[in-house]
Amino acid sequence: MIRTASSIRTLIQSLRAISSFSSQIGVGARNSYNSGAVSSLQQVIRPSTYGEDEYADVDWDNLGFGITPADYMYINQSTKDGEFHQGQLSRYGALELSPAAGVLNYGQGLYEGTKAYRKEDGRLLVFRPDQNALRMKMGADRICMPCPSVDQFVDAVKQVALANKRWTPPPGKGTMYIRPLLMGSGPIMGLAPAPEYTFLIYCSPVGNYFKEGFAPLNLYVEDEFHRATRGGAGGVKSITNYAPVLKAIARAKGNGYSDVLYLDSVHKRYLEEVSSCNIFVLKGRVISTPAAIGTILQGVTRKSIIEIASDQGYQVEERAVAVDELAEADEVFCTGTAVGVASVASITYQGKRLEYKVGAETVAQQLYSILEGIKSGAIEDKKGWVVEI
Repeated sequence: MIRTASSIRTLIQSLRAISSFSSQIGVGARNSYNSGAVSSLQQVIRPSTYGEDEYADVDWDNLGFGITPADYMYINQSTKDGEFHQGQLSRYGALELSPAAGVLNYGQGLYEGTKAYRKEDGRLLVFRPDQNALRMKMGADRICMPCPSVDQFVDAVKQVALANKRWTPPPGKGTMYIRPLLMGSGPIMGLAPAPEYTFLIYCSPVGNYFKEGFAPLNLYVEDEFHRATRGGAGGVKSITNYAPVLKAIARAKGNGYSDVLYLDSVHKRYLEEVSSCNIFVLKGRVISTPAAIGTILQGVTRKSIIEIASDQGYQVEERAVAVDELAEADEVFCTGTAVGVASVASITYQGKRLEYKVGAETVAQQLYSILEGIKSGAIEDKKGWVVEI
């Protein structure tokens, strides 16, 4: 069982909160406040006292990629038979979790990441949340967890984005990073799936992921540690994929690099991923990226860039990309929800530094501009990728 640390209010205050807040955020949120929610007073939120266009007190010009907790989070706990029904919004706060929870003892958990953009007219846009929902379902199946439906996932993302609208940065100042989590929250002693699960979403305004800002990256090819192995969980967004790369990242950053580029664990000669993003290699009019065949995460941004690049007339190949090909590349760039599209200025492998084209005239910048234009509403979305709230 997992509960928020929010204080319990009186019944009348709670009912008023439900009525007032649900009237602001629409039918999806109103439906989440069913009779069960009324009886669980500790989970009821207070109505927002902020105006429609009021901003939170944040230095929007100096946003990094860190935690600035917004007002509300979303929680949906499964039934004993693994079904998810109606979740609800609660004030952002600490969680109470059993020490025997499956996520704490056996790492049974997944996370996703998407972003909300504020348009000039104040409306909010979210980019392809259905793809995050589908990827979470794939990951949940891999590590034996039930999962909310695509509609439940997307509706919850909408509720969180709208409830925290005042924390969404002004256009051009950043984005609202939305972090859905699915975890085995029920207690389990033996190695087995947890008896209960919690779907949680919180969010935070963010700027650029890398401390370099929009400056090109300098990567280090890691040939000692590996991010994933064949037959493992590298192809899904399991929480267990990330702590093992921390040592390699710390070592690389200690030597002045931005991040680490990993090789496959079998041959140690094929590119896989950077620590938290996919990688692309450009030569002429051909863009190559490692095929997502089990050890490579099927990134939503990766998928979008492949389609955009193809539309722009580039030949895109998903295949095994040998590390030796880096020596002949014109450009290298990374993609991901957090990083967007980031150009790579150099890659160091076995003591040799390779440098690549960067700047405003690059293909990476061209693709970035199109992608961000679609995400922010500046470019017409002809693909149905953007969800307006």
